[in-house]
Amino acid sequence: MTRKLYILPLLFSAALGLSAQTLELTGQVTDPQGRTVAGAAVHLRRGATDLGLAKTDADGHFSFRGLSPDDYLLAAEAPGFTRISRQLRFPAVNSTGDLQFQQVSAQTQSLVITAKTLEPAIDLRNSEVFNRTLFTRDDQVFQQLDAGINAGQHEGGGKSLEIRRFGFNLDHGGVNGGLKVLLDDVQQNQGTQGHGQGYLGSLKSLSPELIQDATIINGPFSAEYGDFSGLGVVHIRQRESMPDPFTARLEGGNYDTGRGFFAYSPNAAKVDSYIAYDGSYADGPFINAGRYRRDNINANYSRALSEKTKIGFRFIFGRNDFYSSGQIPLDLVAAGTLDRFGYIDPSDGGRVKLGTLSAYYSTVRKNGDTLRVDGFVGRSLFDLYSNFTYFLNDPVNGDAFQQHDSRLQQGANAQYTHVHKLAGALATFTAGSNFHDNQINVGLYPREGRTPTGVTTRAHAHVTNEAGYGQETVSLWNGRVILGAGLRFDEFRYSVLDLVNPADSGTKPAGRWQGKGSIAYTPSHRAPVTFHANYGRGINSIDARGVVQQPDQPRLATTDFYQVGTASNFRRLSISTDAFLINHSNEQVYIPDDGSFEFKGPSRSYGYEAKASVELTHHVSVNGGLTKIGNSYFLGGDHRVYVDSAPHFVANAALTVAAWNGWSGSLRMRAINHYRLDGDNPSIFASGHTVLDMGVSKQVSHRVELSLALDNLTNRDYYETQNYFESRVSPDAPAIARIHATPAYPFSAVLGMTMRFGGR
Repeated sequence: MTRKLYILPLLFSAALGLSAQTLELTGQVTDPQGRTVAGAAVHLRRGATDLGLAKTDADGHFSFRGLSPDDYLLAAEAPGFTRISRQLRFPAVNSTGDLQFQQVSAQTQSLVITAKTLEPAIDLRNSEVFNRTLFTRDDQVFQQLDAGINAGQHEGGGKSLEIRRFGFNLDHGGVNGGLKVLLDDVQQNQGTQGHGQGYLGSLKSLSPELIQDATIINGPFSAEYGDFSGLGVVHIRQRESMPDPFTARLEGGNYDTGRGFFAYSPNAAKVDSYIAYDGSYADGPFINAGRYRRDNINANYSRALSEKTKIGFRFIFGRNDFYSSGQIPLDLVAAGTLDRFGYIDPSDGGRVKLGTLSAYYSTVRKNGDTLRVDGFVGRSLFDLYSNFTYFLNDPVNGDAFQQHDSRLQQGANAQYTHVHKLAGALATFTAGSNFHDNQINVGLYPREGRTPTGVTTRAHAHVTNEAGYGQETVSLWNGRVILGAGLRFDEFRYSVLDLVNPADSGTKPAGRWQGKGSIAYTPSHRAPVTFHANYGRGINSIDARGVVQQPDQPRLATTDFYQVGTASNFRRLSISTDAFLINHSNEQVYIPDDGSFEFKGPSRSYGYEAKASVELTHHVSVNGGLTKIGNSYFLGGDHRVYVDSAPHFVANAALTVAAWNGWSGSLRMRAINHYRLDGDNPSIFASGHTVLDMGVSKQVSHRVELSLALDNLTNRDYYETQNYFESRVSPDAPAIARIHATPAYPFSAVLGMTMRFGGR
């Protein structure tokens, strides 16, 4: 079987000989895991003249001899890859230049599963990390990312995940630095949301089979990204077409789990397109059955206007309805009066509908410059029914409440990349702008069952964010030193019309500059070890109601992230290490019972990371990583108070088999340590866990593949999220400060069959 790789980064090293008669261009073609691609066809052209064709050898090398200084077009293609080309300019002096290209073939299914650490600041996951795994819950997507991100179910499935990273609890993704998540340039973090700043619930409309790749930036190091990027960025890009015209996947497992994925992707000249439906249902192991129903429709149409210009449109619709057991008191579970999968309020849960229409345009000029423009409009309806404290505040009617968020949002992005010379050195300048506008009807209501009984808060919020940025990268000393610097400015306008307390209405602006800087030094190209230092300032915005109601409080929180590290990419081995220091200007805590906000800070976290991957054979690889926090605490005060609710140790490892006699699969481990739930009292802590998951796939024919996913192989009893607060479980029960938690799934099995028809 011919090995097909999904993503092709192309590394060319252009070398000019000392003699004018022996001018030579050499290079190497590799995949994102650093492995060489043999047999690739490399074309060289000057103007309209074709100068020849070279094939890469077993080590991926190629060469062209007898060249003169001029402008050339270098292109490469291989089975399963989209053709890649780039303009190169050669000076009449001895020099070398390293160029990296990346383009994804939508017509190919990858057989490469291993992840890749490109450097301590950037990780890459290709499609195979996702589409060889059977997914029934959205937390499983984040588990495949690894990268030191700990994500947990908060109420059994339907609600947005709780995100924890670098010793900080980000709630649902948007506080304490934030983790910015984008899907095809569309920001998924929802500001001024009915259930917390930066809410990531819209990710539930994502179908894993449609993921093309995911880039993970491990800090606020890129000027391209602004709000919520303080602790990193996850940018997920979807396919433009499917590998086969017809794709169907059927899944079934215990706990009444079922899922179907169906996609049609027609063959058409100069057009990539698909339409896909993803529907699933699960009750979960809970006594109060989850009844989690999710339906997604996803479509793409893109057309090549020329070899280098493309225009496209995407549409996503998603809805989900669910019930939840909520977070239950663990003291009652320990006493045997409440089952681990039990509940107190059976009406908890939620319902969501959302739709997004987007358009994108890209073009590559003759000199290699690129222009990308995209825009979107989205509409969402969100209702969450919760009861955290039960009868603590209202012993008669209970503390149940409904949170509502009705949102219309629009956005646009533009980016121009220019390759040029700066004082004789090869440089790349990137400039761009972002616009994001939200009109939100947000409210909080007491309830009985799922019927509102009054109004606690209700407001119309309008939040606008405009930004501009520029970033320059310069390659010096034959590519052994790479310098980067960037600057970004974000301007916000918060407007609130409070329909309950008109005095809390108003309009306030906020703006912040964010600087970026980096240096990478490779002492010798013969020893592929690179030393990195990165700095970035990120921001996370504040809920508009908090800005207007508390005008003396900070309106934008900042994160200053310092990182030093190493990266080594040998032929079969990749290793990266880094140490980091993170300073937050403010911690923001959301109080769900009254919709208010509490500010703490400043705070600090420091620690180190290590990641490695090794290709044992062409079919077997091992990868793993760990993030260790040395300390995480608040600055100032008369005594030290520690940042709570996030682990200080996060680890992952995987043994992967790829394309071995039709078999593919992986055995994966993830682990966290126990961690504080109270900043002053170390005896109040959440338990840690180590969990093993396994996935196996067998290609039984060209059209049919069978898959099996086994989660929590050892049937470990553990909890996804744990929080410490006071509650009263019945009108006559005492009020107790206790740990509340969401139980994780026990051992579960899902069997799936994937069918593909009409192969291209």
